[in-house]
Amino acid sequence: MSEIQEMIIETTEKIMVKYSTKEVINSAEEGQWAADLWNQLVNNGMITVAIPEELGGNGGDYSDALSILRLAGKYSAPIPIAETYIANWILSRLGVFVTEEIVTISYPDVSQSIQIEKTDEGWNISGRAKNVPWARYANKMIVFGKTTEGNVLSIVNLEYARIINKRNLAGEARDEVIFDNIYVAESHIFKVDLDEQMKYLLFAGGLTKSVMMAGALENILGIVIDHTSERAQFGKPLHRFQAIQQQVALLAGESAAASMAANCAIKSFETDPFSKDIALAKIRVNEAAGISSQIAHQVLAAIGFTYEHTLHHNTRRLWSWRDEYGTERDWQQIVTDALMKLNKDELWSLMTNVKNNLKKVEQ
Repeated sequence: MSEIQEMIIETTEKIMVKYSTKEVINSAEEGQWAADLWNQLVNNGMITVAIPEELGGNGGDYSDALSILRLAGKYSAPIPIAETYIANWILSRLGVFVTEEIVTISYPDVSQSIQIEKTDEGWNISGRAKNVPWARYANKMIVFGKTTEGNVLSIVNLEYARIINKRNLAGEARDEVIFDNIYVAESHIFKVDLDEQMKYLLFAGGLTKSVMMAGALENILGIVIDHTSERAQFGKPLHRFQAIQQQVALLAGESAAASMAANCAIKSFETDPFSKDIALAKIRVNEAAGISSQIAHQVLAAIGFTYEHTLHHNTRRLWSWRDEYGTERDWQQIVTDALMKLNKDELWSLMTNVKNNLKKVEQ
């Protein structure tokens, strides 16, 4: 870890502790924008990390940005920082200048229907997109579509869109956005390879959710350790009971496995945005989310299910995020498809990390 990244983590954690509190998270679920939290991150230059300075960013690499996301997951930050990162990464790959505005993006599903048409003045966009993260608070949205002139990426001003407020299980904004012949300037339309962009969006989304879930799991482990140390039954702390010790050990193992998987994915993303490590991380972290949530709620018992306790801030996000940007089954299918394309030597090398160096013996 670089000295700069240590400073980023230290600063971000201070912001999260002060501005992503229980009260702020609960208010966000009721529809109040966490303005102070977002503005603090903007003022400290955290929104455009991993974007080159010549494109409006603050520099740094992906691991710097993802270290911020890990803390956002740990503290259940009710803001669209992951979506803004992904949108800005996509734009910067196209050489587009980015700003510190709130930009959202969603992975299209079969129910999404978007039409983008060329006009004499520019472009018109119509249709609807569902489950758009934080659309009600966003300034702009990245929308992909097919046109008569090829596949395009469009930057749409959401001021002119109709937004129906909806939420996921965690109470986070997952809105429906309706476009009705909204004008888009020519300068906000970019021709793209749609298949490549969709793949990048899927892998970047899977990575960000894996990292945030790893952060949430870290916090859950801390909550459980504190609870079992402070809570007593039958005259001794809960952590003195063997059954509790076993459950806490299992939880610690799941948290460590998720963290390691996320770290491997982060390292791979720097050089290969479509690395198998990202797919494997989403599979492993999703698995850890299910096991860990169950253990945490069992150990905390009734108190962990109350609205007043903070455990549900993390566990409900785990349950929501594990289905976003691909379930375990989706990613397992991606890994399987990739493995089926390998020959025997490539498969052996992948499984053992050893290359087949056998040479034919000359007769």
